[in-house]
Amino acid sequence: MEQTLKGKHIVLGISGGIAAYKSAFLLRLFIKAGAEVQVVITPNGKEFITPATLAALSGKPVVSEFFAANTGEWHSHVDLGLWSDLMVIAPATASTIGKMANGIADNMLITTYLSAKSRVMVAPAMDLDMWAHPSTQRNIATLESYGVEIIMPASGELASHLVGKGRMEEPEIILKRVEEHFSRRESMKGKKILVTAGPTYENIDPVRFIGNYSSGKMGFSIAEEAAARGAEVTLVAGPVSLETKNPRITRIDVRSARQMLEAAVDAFKECDAAILSAAVADYAPESCSDTKLKRENTNGLTIKLVKNPDIAATLGERKGNKILVGFALETDHEHDNAMKKMKNKNLDMIVLNSLQNPLAGFNKDTNQVTVIKACGTEKAYSAKSKRDVARDILDEMESIN
Repeated sequence: MEQTLKGKHIVLGISGGIAAYKSAFLLRLFIKAGAEVQVVITPNGKEFITPATLAALSGKPVVSEFFAANTGEWHSHVDLGLWSDLMVIAPATASTIGKMANGIADNMLITTYLSAKSRVMVAPAMDLDMWAHPSTQRNIATLESYGVEIIMPASGELASHLVGKGRMEEPEIILKRVEEHFSRRESMKGKKILVTAGPTYENIDPVRFIGNYSSGKMGFSIAEEAAARGAEVTLVAGPVSLETKNPRITRIDVRSARQMLEAAVDAFKECDAAILSAAVADYAPESCSDTKLKRENTNGLTIKLVKNPDIAATLGERKGNKILVGFALETDHEHDNAMKKMKNKNLDMIVLNSLQNPLAGFNKDTNQVTVIKACGTEKAYSAKSKRDVARDILDEMESIN
């Protein structure tokens, strides 16, 4: 078997569910693919599969408690978090997912997760009603917002003998996702990428502005995914409450459209590609008051607006052989408007999302997009977390010749 994961360090977390029997098969696949694997299992997990079996397969003592039973040696979750190139938790029960989402660090598996510097993948396994419960779905959404990759459960007969969604995905599928993760990780190494994100605020006076509801989540997800693939990312961000995690991201905070234009034009000079996901205000007040406008001093208020500079069009004029990706958020005639925007602004690709879809738009953790390329191809994707959408967007961008 080809050793596709040769030299990679994987922490395999196992929690207490009947699907733990599949973890032995998954562990064996990781080892055969060349990975070095450290198993961390919860106390309940040991009720379903023995540490002796897992240690024999991995060639390493299994970690479960904070202290070794015989020697009293401390197991350092911090060291494990630094050692791992990837952490995979399979199976992840509803209890483990809830603890991960809320930082309840009462076992070695959760403390290792909280210390992990690497990517984390989770393969849930539980009964269909537990999977469908709003608390589980909220916890899954929380983990996705933290950047955890969810390997969605499959449908089939469950341990309860009911049939539905909740089966842990098969080990071969999980292995494929892991291999894809590592192949993506270096795919943009040496590239410099510009990403714009969030809204712009156009001041009316020192306390009021014209803006929009953009949270910046989509752009920040794109920046994190590009950095995870090895790119050096310049992120030009409007006023948002988000933080960046990857040290390959250089963040430039701006407020107005003109400030974003200036920062984007300057960064684009050294970049290989730009992804313009910011929701830039089309108009700004012609003038801004130096003092707060008082209600008693006005008999109604008229604000004259002027057009803001078009960042996408400006970069489109300067792009040469660089790749330029834009976004179109539309309420009507979505496809026609997106095609027109791509042509007029000299884009290589445009990502269309619609406010008509309740899973897409501002302040959501999910998005549903259609990717349209200037070469004439297009692909509609299902609703996904914004981090998964970011992967799709970058996969599509990397396929542009």
